[in-house]
Amino acid sequence: MAFRNLSVAQKQEVQMAAYEFSPLIRSLSFAGAMAVGSLAFGVVASAAPGGTYYRAELAGPAPETRFVARDVVWACKGAECVARQGTSRPLVMCSSLAKAAGPVVSFAAGDKTLDADALARCNAAVK
Repeated sequence: MAFRNLSVAQKQEVQMAAYEFSPLIRSLSFAGAMAVGSLAFGVVASAAPGGTYYRAELAGPAPETRFVARDVVWACKGAECVARQGTSRPLVMCSSLAKAAGPVVSFAAGDKTLDADALARCNAAVK
């Protein structure tokens, strides 16, 4: 039966029924969006526990306890430095750290550690 063939009273009843379900549908849509959003944020948080993504060990103590290199804030304690994830490749981040703080002995981005060849390229930036 088409909507145009309904009487005025029947059309009003159909419209009222749709209106009654509207808040329920909106609530379910919102709940679904929140569930998907929480899953997405859970994935990001698991990639960087504690807020750190980069970990580096310098050849000597860092010249400062906090400094910025390549738009990332590095926090150092002695020769150990950590930072949140930036937008550049790990080798570029390592080179910028080496320029700012001195030679790098080890560098890790997430669960990937730079090998000896990559560390040599990283430290080539040090003057």
